[in-house]
Formats: sequence, structure tokens, C-alpha cells
Amino acid sequence: MMPRLGTRYPVEFEITSKPKAEYQTDAYFELDLPVAPAVMVGEEILAEGGDVSEHDLEACICRHLGRPAPPAPRKGILSRLRGKS
Repeated sequence: MMPRLGTRYPVEFEITSKPKAEYQTDAYFELDLPVAPAVMVGEEILAEGGDVSEHDLEACICRHLGRPAPPAPRKGILSRLRGKS
């Protein structure tokens, strides 16, 4: 997902991966960073401890770039019939 968004928007991605034990140290909590796994755009925490949809990530990137948000993805027929978002 990120390489695709990187071709659409002038943004840099930084991916940090550490063993789980390093995310649970006092030194990590002192950094005031979100609990892993997390997605941050600038200083905004978009998702913490879970997944984020591509649309939500793209909308957040657009906000930070001062661009209009992309249109919401269309629901499929089964989702509409079942009332799911």
C-alpha cells in the first residue's frame, strides 16, 4: 500500500521494525510514541495497535499536504444489502 501511495503523493515513508520487547521498555514509553503496530502521519497517530484502511491513510496524507481527501470507496452490493460499511 505505501509504495503505491508514495507514487501518488510527495511523501517519504519511514518504517521502524524492532523486536516486541523493545517496544515495551521504559525508554520507548519516554519517547511518547504510539504502541506498536502503529501508523503515524507527521505527528498524527492514525492507528495504534491495529490496522488502518488504505482510504483512511490516503485521506490523512491529503490533510497533511493540504489537498482534498479522496472520495470514499464505493460499497459492493453485498455490503449494501447487509448494511455493512
